[in-house]
Amino acid sequence: QVQLVESGGRLVQTGGSLRLSCVASGRIFMTYAMGWFRQSPGKAREFVAAISRIGVSTYYADSVKGRFTISRDNAKNAVYLQMKSLKPEDTAVYYCAAAGPYFTGGGYFESSTYGYWGQGTQVTVSS
Repeated sequence: QVQLVESGGRLVQTGGSLRLSCVASGRIFMTYAMGWFRQSPGKAREFVAAISRIGVSTYYADSVKGRFTISRDNAKNAVYLQMKSLKPEDTAVYYCAAAGPYFTGGGYFESSTYGYWGQGTQVTVSS
């Protein structure tokens, strides 16, 4: 079992930057692949980014590639999403998710891969 708590969401202007954090409970954080998803009103939850267990591999949605960077610090049980060049269409509730434990790979882009979710943090980008 792992519990996830996101933070860092706030109101930011178009073109601005923001870093989201997600801290996990538990002693085997490094056995989980981690992902970020987002959901805006009236839309389905969508994949944003994911990172493998030790951070060797990262994956991004086309809409954020080149603007967002996912990283993790296994010593701190944390995963981060650095966002830059933010656009109004990035406005959403951002969710941290964990797949595992002892995740073996595959399905990074699919929400069904992840068994644990945080409560979400609101990011609003003003135009």
